[in-house]
Amino acid sequence: MKKLLPVVVLAALGCGSAVHAEANPETLRVALLPDENAATVIKNNRPLEEYLEETLDRDIELIVTTDYSSMIEAMRFGRLELAYFGPLSYTLAKTKAEIEPFAALMKDGETTYRAVVIGNAEAGIETIADAAGHDVAWGDVASTSSHLIPKSMLLKAGLEAETDYSENYVGSHDAVALAVQNGNAQVGGLSLPIFNAMVARGTIDPAKVVVLEESDPFPQYPWTMRSDLDPNLKQAITDAFINLNDEEVLATFKADGFAPINDKAYDVVRDLGKMLNLDLSK
Repeated sequence: MKKLLPVVVLAALGCGSAVHAEANPETLRVALLPDENAATVIKNNRPLEEYLEETLDRDIELIVTTDYSSMIEAMRFGRLELAYFGPLSYTLAKTKAEIEPFAALMKDGETTYRAVVIGNAEAGIETIADAAGHDVAWGDVASTSSHLIPKSMLLKAGLEAETDYSENYVGSHDAVALAVQNGNAQVGGLSLPIFNAMVARGTIDPAKVVVLEESDPFPQYPWTMRSDLDPNLKQAITDAFINLNDEEVLATFKADGFAPINDKAYDVVRDLGKMLNLDLSK
């Protein structure tokens, strides 16, 4: 299909009053997580854009918001048809919008992934306990693997935010890793796959950044859609992801494919949020 619409990078897509959302639109607005630099996210997902246009025979408008909150609000106000949420941001969005997860990234036969806590080698950080008295960097407050999971790992080690360490939100996973490497934070938490990719690219020097601990496995990032979309369109979208075997698209996600998933899989994330006294209803 001929490309008619440009990629959109928006700061406040969800602001303002609700608008009528079509059940069977000719253009599908697809939001991608702002967990790395927006230009990088857009560039990496061109193959997905082309695949969906060809498979669904519709125009695809890729969208990257400036943060997780604006992405959640955009879905809330019906200004997105599809969104690739993190586990925590999905549970937050679910409290505000009529959405449903339909597919999750699959790697080595699993639909789970891990977070990692890292430390600055020059600062002498060798264990999670060494975070005491230091600055800790998180990505976004609504991020699972660059906030929720690593913060819970510090809590299990007996460290409470703003009591035993200072915390700062730097916006994205890559920003966390760079902050730790540059010494702007002594400890940080982020997605293990993103961290490994940054090491592989040479962006992060493993001599400067120490891996302190990997988390237990958690459910992978879900692809979600508006629940009020036309049933035939919903099935076509689901099939497009579950049957996806385009190597170029999968390489972007470092995945073997996508597998079906449902809302119940994310109860473990909700439970972790309660443990940390995070209010997921706001």
